[in-house]
Amino acid sequence: MESPLNLSCSADTTPDTGNRSGSSAGPEGGQAHLSVFSVLVLTLLAMLVVATFLWNGLVLATILRVRSFHRVPHNLMASMAISDVMVAALVMPLSLVHELSGRRWRLGRSLCQVWISFDVLCCTASIWNVTAIALDRYWSITRHLEYTLRTRRRISNIMIALTWALSAFISLAPLLFGWGETYSEDSEECQVSHEPSYTIFSTFGAFYLPLCVVLFVYWKIYKAAKFRIGSRKSNSITPITPEALEVKEAAQQPQMVFTVRHATVTFQTDGDTWREQKEKKAALMVGILIGVFVLCWIPFFITELISPLCSYNIPPVWKSIFLWLGYSNSFFNPLIYTAFNKNYNNAFRNLFFRQQ
Repeated sequence: MESPLNLSCSADTTPDTGNRSGSSAGPEGGQAHLSVFSVLVLTLLAMLVVATFLWNGLVLATILRVRSFHRVPHNLMASMAISDVMVAALVMPLSLVHELSGRRWRLGRSLCQVWISFDVLCCTASIWNVTAIALDRYWSITRHLEYTLRTRRRISNIMIALTWALSAFISLAPLLFGWGETYSEDSEECQVSHEPSYTIFSTFGAFYLPLCVVLFVYWKIYKAAKFRIGSRKSNSITPITPEALEVKEAAQQPQMVFTVRHATVTFQTDGDTWREQKEKKAALMVGILIGVFVLCWIPFFITELISPLCSYNIPPVWKSIFLWLGYSNSFFNPLIYTAFNKNYNNAFRNLFFRQQ
């Protein structure tokens, strides 16, 4: 979501006049930015673009080739990989060109509008796909008896449809309803509309609402896991000793004692059951996926929400860092998901060996 952030909450901050992209106004300043460090950073960003595209493309190719992956929850993973591969193919390359141009846009209004629309569409879809995966894991762990395969398939398809419909609406709203301007020819700027009402709507719809959902979901998963561990300990059956059972008759008659010998019955297992191990692994995967998602996107969206309320000029280098940190989430998503799934590792191995 490309968006220069002009915030100013302090009274002593002077507004940025002249070059708002952060690069020097004259040619000498432009030459100064072509340092070894800048070339290294741009090279790393280019490598991130290629790696994001290849890794998500590999996940998509695997899902298409392996028939057992043509079902839930792999359809949710495919939707996330599609959004992330679109980020790598349609958004990140033009953003890299934008960085090379000193954050000035010289490619015209039409391409600017297309780029911003795909930027918002793909990033929002990627975020909501993470939310859908978290919800699917939550229901499969806490309601595995009710959450049957048929129900899971229907709900996952509904979540995918809602994800892309909401993302498309947020991205196209400025074009359809004239909700602010994305391109400025005079200052050569191309950015997400900074209309205050749209900024609040888009940031809540694209980040803060899914953030609340995933945090609530993971809290519920943690609570359910803690409850199961506690109930498992309380439901364990201890062995019965020979002195445990005695029946005494009335005092008038001779005392009769019945003792149960060798009655040692227990249903407690030494380790976790297969389902418990699977649920722990799924909870860990969801936790890491959510944690990386929050770390990658929260700096960008905090500054993006403050933007219409203040006029502080964030240094251009921080604008770029926050933006590319958010883009990097599309690289981490498939790494995290496949790292906790042995089926993907085996499928990758088979795919490469068959190619050879």
